[in-house]
Amino acid sequence: MASSTPVSKRDYILKSFFAGGIAGCCAKTTTAPLDRLKILLQARSVTYSHLGIAGGFKAIYQNEGWKGYYRGNGAMMVRVFPYAAIQFMSYEQYKKVLLSIHDGQAMKLLSGSLAGITAVAFTYPLDVIRARLAYQVTGKLQLYDGILHAFKKIYQTEGGIRAFYRGYFPTVLGMIPYAGLSFYTFETLKSLCLQYFINITTVVNHNGEKRLRIPASLLCGGVAGAVAQTISYPLDVVRRQMQLAAIIPDGNNERQWRAVLSHVVQKYGIVGGLYRGMSINYYRAIPQVAVSFATYELMKRVLKI
Repeated sequence: MASSTPVSKRDYILKSFFAGGIAGCCAKTTTAPLDRLKILLQARSVTYSHLGIAGGFKAIYQNEGWKGYYRGNGAMMVRVFPYAAIQFMSYEQYKKVLLSIHDGQAMKLLSGSLAGITAVAFTYPLDVIRARLAYQVTGKLQLYDGILHAFKKIYQTEGGIRAFYRGYFPTVLGMIPYAGLSFYTFETLKSLCLQYFINITTVVNHNGEKRLRIPASLLCGGVAGAVAQTISYPLDVVRRQMQLAAIIPDGNNERQWRAVLSHVVQKYGIVGGLYRGMSINYYRAIPQVAVSFATYELMKRVLKI
C-alpha cells in the first residue's frame, strides 16, 4: 500500500470509499452539461431531439439559462457519491480476493464488472430520479418539483418500488462490459506506463513508490472511457428509454428490455436508434472517466493508501 506505515483493512476500505466518492463527484460535475444533453437526445425530447451538440447547448441556454445545464445535478450528486464510492471500494476488495484465487488478467476484468454491478444495485433508484429531473425542460409541463417529490409521485403513480427499477436489467448487462473494461483498460495502461514510460509518466511518493502523474492518469482514464463506452452504449440507450417511458411522448411502455431494444431498432434503425447521442457521449464519457480515475489516484496519494 502507498503508505510508510501499515494501513488497517478497515481504514483502507473507508479511505478507498471516500476517495471513490470524491472522484465520482468531480468527474460528474465536470461533464454535467454534456450528460444532460445526452439524456435529452437519447430520449428524443421534443424540444431538443432535432438539434446537434452545438445547437443543443445553445437551445438549453436560451430556454433555461445556465442552470439548465445542471438540471438534475443535485439528484446526480446524491447518487454519484455512493455509486462511485461503492464501485472503487468494492473493486479494490474484489481484486484482492480474486487475485488471491488466481493471478490472471481475467480476474481484473471480473473485479471491475462485479464492482459496477454492486454499485448499480445500491444506487439505481437515484439514477431513475436523476434521469426524470434531467429530462424536464423549463417552461414546459413540470412533473416533478425535486428529488423527494419525484420519489413520491413515481411511487404513487407508477406501481410502487418496482417503478424505480425499470431498465435495471439492461443496466446490469451494460455494466458488465463497461465497468469491467474501464478498470481493466486503465489498470493495463497504468502498468504499461509504470513499466515502459517511467520517466515521463510517473512520480515517486515519499515512501519510494511509483505513481502515475496526473496527465498520465487522465490519458489512461480517457482511453479506458472510450473503450468501455463504445461496447456498452446501446444498452445505455435501452436503459434510458425504459426509465423515461412514462413521461416521453414516444414512450414504449414495454417492461422487458428485449422488447424495448426491438422497438428502438425497428423504428429508428441500429445506428439511428442504438447509437443516438453517441458522439456527445464520447465528449462526455472520455473526460468523465479520465477525471474519475485521475482524481481517485490523486486521492489515494493524499490519503496515503
